Amino acid sequence: MAKKETNSKLEITICDIKGIDSINIESLIRVIRGQQVMLDSDLAMLYGVETKRLNEQVKRNLNRFPEDFMFQLTHDEAVSLRSQIVTLNEEKNSLRSQIATINEEEVILKSQIATSSWGGTRKLPYAFTRNGIAMLSSVLRSDTAVEVNIRIMRAFTMIPQLVNHNTQIIERIFNIEQHQQETDKTIKVILDRIEDVSPKLLPEQVFPTGCVWDAWTYISDLIRSARQRIVLIDNYVDDRVLSMFTKRKDGVSATIFTRHNEQFLTDLKKHNAQYPEIEFIQLPHRNHDRFLIIDDKVFLLGASLKDMGTGLCAVTEMKIAPEVILGLLK
Repeated sequence: MAKKETNSKLEITICDIKGIDSINIESLIRVIRGQQVMLDSDLAMLYGVETKRLNEQVKRNLNRFPEDFMFQLTHDEAVSLRSQIVTLNEEKNSLRSQIATINEEEVILKSQIATSSWGGTRKLPYAFTRNGIAMLSSVLRSDTAVEVNIRIMRAFTMIPQLVNHNTQIIERIFNIEQHQQETDKTIKVILDRIEDVSPKLLPEQVFPTGCVWDAWTYISDLIRSARQRIVLIDNYVDDRVLSMFTKRKDGVSATIFTRHNEQFLTDLKKHNAQYPEIEFIQLPHRNHDRFLIIDDKVFLLGASLKDMGTGLCAVTEMKIAPEVILGLLK
């Protein structure tokens, strides 16, 4: 049982001060009328006294508590606190295991807070500002009250520190975002400049005999540019073409219409076991021209893809829709 110390002004139930260390006093500080305050019931619980007795003692020393030290809530202000009742009740339930003694009146008050509309004959609660709470220690005149007041004052001090700290963090995040936006703009300018000076994929390209690397690079860039699909229509395809198709982006489908041979089917099976699948469709008959479809564009190839650049050939972008060419294969 907690001890009681007799005082000429007020009998105080001494709380377990170590237990108060684990109490989140900051959560009991509320903002009413633009001021940080604590309610009389919360203060009485911390001091270990009855709320009624605490208020009686304050009234005996009313000259020490002007309006900027203490004020009584209006009915509307009390009703507005009802949104915080659930949290308050949970905190009080938690405090039961931390405080050595909670007398019967505190339990009754807790029930009233949970169910009352703060009207009728019940008294409206009092709110104490920081100055009013500091004055309470002189009115209560108890080592316990002094110790509890020290904890409360520290809690009041912590709140602006936390606000300032959070403000600094928000400002830093804002500055980082600002720098990131500026960096993104700079990167975009650089990329746009690179694109301006980089060689473009020409809709028509002619490769003289022996320009195998130039032709290979051009076709590779076409394949890399695909966003949805790549379709090759070519009578003669081998593992060199399969190797070129590995340059496509993730998620881009690949289909090859060709006349197969056993070696090609073996190479295709090995390729598909390691890389994203390439679909093979048997050409119903031999075709004279070769076509490469990149998304919605159709390119006419002057030679089989595997032979591009070995002899004079050209690549030309056509105005026809891919579905027209694919429809003629049937």
